Amino acid sequence: MTAPSTYGLSTQARNLQWLLTDLVEEVPGVNSVAVVSSDGLLLLSSDPGAGAAEPAERPKPRGPRGASADLATIVSGLGSLTTGAAALMETGSVKQTMVAMEHGSVFVMAISDGSLLGVHATPDCDMSVVAYHMALFVGRAGHVLTPEVRSELRQSMENTP
Repeated sequence: MTAPSTYGLSTQARNLQWLLTDLVEEVPGVNSVAVVSSDGLLLLSSDPGAGAAEPAERPKPRGPRGASADLATIVSGLGSLTTGAAALMETGSVKQTMVAMEHGSVFVMAISDGSLLGVHATPDCDMSVVAYHMALFVGRAGHVLTPEVRSELRQSMENTP
């Protein structure tokens, strides 16, 4: 994966894109990553169709097939479902959700502003390593995702061919 174009973006938005690229490239087993706003809109994506190019040697992952909107929808839906379940059970806020399937895993982690970080990973990934790197991303990104940066990221996703 190569970094999406950062032309015209603020330093904070470029840093978030760099963090996302680093998560995908450095964590074994990660197929794709999406950051979704609290209202379900895609803010950042590792999907080549959302502004990044995938190297030819990397096989196409199973799951949301190159559609960042699919992963964003899944992340948003899981976030909403688990938040509702936590409210019904009176257990506080949801910190992380993990769904392990036969051919892959989906992880969803809350970011401090209500946004969500979602990762689609291979079935043989080390789940603790993925969760650890997601927590690092959330820790670094949480204070940066201001309303202004969220708006800037949404606009850049809308303007991506």
